[in-house]
Amino acid sequence: MLPWLVSAACFAYLYTRLERAAGPDRSVAAYLYEAFAAVAWGRWVLLMLAYSVFYLLVDTLVLWRVVNWFNARVRFRELLPVRASAYILSIMNEQVGKGAIALYLNKRSGVPAWELGSSMLFIMVCELLYLAFWATLGLLLFRGALPAQLAVFRAVPWVALAVFAAAAAGVWALRTPRLAGTAWREKPVLRAFREARPWQYAVVMAMRSPSLLAAVAVYAVAAGLFGVRIGFFEMLSYLPLVIFGTFVPGPFRAVAVTMWPTLFPEHAASMAIFGFVQHNCFVLFNAAIGLLFLRRTNRALFERADDDEAAGAALGGARGRSRVPE
Repeated sequence: MLPWLVSAACFAYLYTRLERAAGPDRSVAAYLYEAFAAVAWGRWVLLMLAYSVFYLLVDTLVLWRVVNWFNARVRFRELLPVRASAYILSIMNEQVGKGAIALYLNKRSGVPAWELGSSMLFIMVCELLYLAFWATLGLLLFRGALPAQLAVFRAVPWVALAVFAAAAAGVWALRTPRLAGTAWREKPVLRAFREARPWQYAVVMAMRSPSLLAAVAVYAVAAGLFGVRIGFFEMLSYLPLVIFGTFVPGPFRAVAVTMWPTLFPEHAASMAIFGFVQHNCFVLFNAAIGLLFLRRTNRALFERADDDEAAGAALGGARGRSRVPE
């Protein structure tokens, strides 16, 4: 129930802010409708579709690189449909989508599930590191512009420092000869971290960064379509922080949606709509792209499983016949 309670609290706070901004002469619904009607929706849809395709390519590139490092040789064009189809499950939870990718690779290459899970965890850790880096950089650029309601985010540089220190300690513990042979270090779920060298963390962070920088540009342009002018570097200071808000579990990305009107109270209605459609429709656009590949992914996953089962049955029958005396 906690994610729903957090979301309810966020939307209650958002409603009071919108009601105050609407004034006594307008209802909240009328206030929101005026902002909604002023948006150039056609241009916005084209912009978000282009970004969703770019995001898919970067996301697949990172997955391809990590899987080929630590698990099995897989072609980029083979992973692309699987990564796209997994976005459908990501509507519920991003980690469920990663689980579907691990299932596919397990069926395809026979890689143990724990080792695939290790690679997915490695990607997640690199995502946390790169977000912490960009959030710190952006916050240092516009530290004084952060509203008092979001003052808690001024601690992000210290949190990022702790995250990088913990990551460095983890890399040392997993690679130092002093701890070789210890039981915890040999667990399959840590396989990718045992094999990963420091430069590989940096490579994944660098490969992931274009999607964030593109998002900063896209969100800045999209905000202009909603009537709010936000520069690239100003958006760079805000967007990584808001993305951290999307990690809070709950329906409709409520925490992230609430942050936008808090950052721009003078445009409360426009930014409330902006936050809601940006974060939720981005997930839906990704899922829509995934639908284009779903049939191909299901065929690759389930037909391969049927073929393996049939081959196993045939092999079992052949072994049984070989034991029959002539």
